[in-house]
Amino acid sequence: MRGASMFSIEPFEVSAGSLAMKEGSSRFRDVLTLLGQLNYTWTNTESLLIHLIAGLARVDMETATVIFLTLNTSRARVDLVERLAKLDRTDADIRKDVLNVTRSMMSESRLRNKYNHCIYSFDDSGENVSTLLMRISDSGDRLKYGKVDAIDDAEIANITSSINRLIATNREIWALAKKHGFPV
Repeated sequence: MRGASMFSIEPFEVSAGSLAMKEGSSRFRDVLTLLGQLNYTWTNTESLLIHLIAGLARVDMETATVIFLTLNTSRARVDLVERLAKLDRTDADIRKDVLNVTRSMMSESRLRNKYNHCIYSFDDSGENVSTLLMRISDSGDRLKYGKVDAIDDAEIANITSSINRLIATNREIWALAKKHGFPV
């Protein structure tokens, strides 16, 4: 059959109260909103690396954008920016400024990665939220996986602080690009 799938998926309904999103479960919604802010802030800040690539590689914004999009990971993009900054031709003040902002940015990557690579768990009320880390580690003759961490008030404060540090890094990148005459 043309256009038909070999697999049949039965439709299902998601009720307004499912997934702990019912009235009164603001904690789970708040956590999801906060994690959305973390991802948005990270992605927005990471996109500013395009300006650093353009300035350091001495290329136009279109070329810098193609270079940025060709690299598949944040780590690869930051590595490129740091390596361009470390070239002998790069002024020492520019190098220092660039390395400071990339280090600030990458210091937040661990938390972001944690929340992008986990499963979320919550009770029926949606108030007791935790993460189940989706990573395997070899430990001698055993495997460890599925580390559970609560998203309690202290962790919410940690996520909020990370967002604020990323916002500060974002502003530092804009200031750096303008200060050193990079394309903006």
